[in-house]
Amino acid sequence: MTTTYAGVPATSTPAPARRLLRQLGIDTQYVLLGFPLGLITLVLCVTGFATGVGTAIVWIGLPLLAGSLAMSRGFAHVERVRIGPVLRRKIPHPHYRSARSTSWVGKMFAPLADGQSWLDLVHGVFRFIPSTISFSFVLVWWAVAVAGLTTPFYDWAIPHPPENVELPELLGLGDATITRLVLNVAIGLFFAITLFPVVRGAALLEAQFARGLLSGVDELRQQVATANAARDVAQEQKAAAVSAEATALRKLERDIHDGPQQRLVRLAMDLGRAEQQFSTDPEAARATVAEAISQTRETLDELRALSRGIAPPILVDRGLQAALTALAGRCTVPVDLDTPVIGRLDAAVESTAYFVVAEALTNVAKHSNASEVQVSVERNAVGLLVTVSDDGVGGASLAKGHGLAGLDDRVRAAGGVLAVDSPEGQGTRLTAALPL
Repeated sequence: MTTTYAGVPATSTPAPARRLLRQLGIDTQYVLLGFPLGLITLVLCVTGFATGVGTAIVWIGLPLLAGSLAMSRGFAHVERVRIGPVLRRKIPHPHYRSARSTSWVGKMFAPLADGQSWLDLVHGVFRFIPSTISFSFVLVWWAVAVAGLTTPFYDWAIPHPPENVELPELLGLGDATITRLVLNVAIGLFFAITLFPVVRGAALLEAQFARGLLSGVDELRQQVATANAARDVAQEQKAAAVSAEATALRKLERDIHDGPQQRLVRLAMDLGRAEQQFSTDPEAARATVAEAISQTRETLDELRALSRGIAPPILVDRGLQAALTALAGRCTVPVDLDTPVIGRLDAAVESTAYFVVAEALTNVAKHSNASEVQVSVERNAVGLLVTVSDDGVGGASLAKGHGLAGLDDRVRAAGGVLAVDSPEGQGTRLTAALPL
């Protein structure tokens, strides 16, 4: 029944109480039904196993043993479904070894070589122990709680021996019948108050025993596989970081060699020529010095450009949005920039996102023949999505030997993923997903 107070709906039973009552019902039916199931599986599994082992010498026992394992697997499937609501999570079905042979004989004997099938059989045989313990506690607690609380409704119909009226009066308890009713109700109330923890503990005892045998080994195997996968990912990220660093150093060395180094060599030659001209032709010497000064300014500009490629000051000082705005302003191809205010991010994430856009715009300017570039940065709950698309000639690739291979290493080193969609003649779309 639902009522409203001041426009706010209210229920007669609070939500926590409903959850407790629901869990109490789930645990109770699990334990009460588990006891007869335990009896059935005990008889069938022990009979099948004993018969199969006893007649294995004449070969007929092997099919019986395989059938017992298949039967125990069926009971195990049922139990995994039953313990899910008790443990409040879905219990995954483990991996069973499939038959390597395609013949019916190979399929029939496949359970004999499967470890999980034997664990299912062990559970079918020994589940009777926790089932009996849990069933005893649950049945006693429910019976005493119900019987004690309802004593006033049926006590009159139960014959009682002659009462010793002197003892209650001596103890100051008054009438013996009332005393008996009060004591029974008090005992029933105690068992009712402690009913949920007792039933919950009994259900967990039986459910955890089943989980350990029916899915524990498979869960451990999955955890090991997950740990191995995480280790492989970490190793790949380490290798990608080393590769990206080596690529960046080679690029920096090439840029310095082709740019500032050549200008400095020419600057040294010009200054040497000017030194010789001062004594014979001062005007030519001044012209040579003026040209050397111009070469110095151009060298400084190139060094500033290289320093921006290593650690852009604007990125460090003002963040990713300002750095990308400055980057788009320097691009020779018109850039449509969509960078909403996303706040400051981790320095490694900002640096990686900046270099993704910088490298992409450089490739667009050099190779794409594009007339426009769209750059967008989007932050969601799990990461940062950077997209750069153009309307150029396409044909870009992440394969080794191409210009984007080093960028892919940098993104993977940050734990992200880089994807390129670049069909010939249809432009290029580069997307980088970086975790936060």
